[in-house]
Amino acid sequence: MSTSSRPVYLRLRDIIAAAIMEGRYGEGDMLPSVRAFAAEQGANPLTVAKAYQQFQNDGLVEVQRGVGMYVVEGAAEKLRKAERDVFLAEEWPEIRSRIRRLGLDTAQLLATGRAETV
Repeated sequence: MSTSSRPVYLRLRDIIAAAIMEGRYGEGDMLPSVRAFAAEQGANPLTVAKAYQQFQNDGLVEVQRGVGMYVVEGAAEKLRKAERDVFLAEEWPEIRSRIRRLGLDTAQLLATGRAETV
């Protein structure tokens, strides 16, 4: 499913998930308020609340009533595992097929990746 065809609340969830995995929101850190994140993203607060609810349902954040939502211990690793599973099951097969169609080999791909990171 392309990014643009995903529901908005899932795209917002992806933004926060990436921030958690990248360490911008570490374990024990408070997430931005629903209103603040909605304003930052130009989104409806109810849509942001739905994205945040998904984090709660997945056990990635805990709510302290009247204070805010906090990233729980192990959230980044749990998100990484879930993202890896989705990547390997849904994205990698198509990428692998495209690599074969283009006649690329592992050495070429690795050399290209190294050149970009230097």
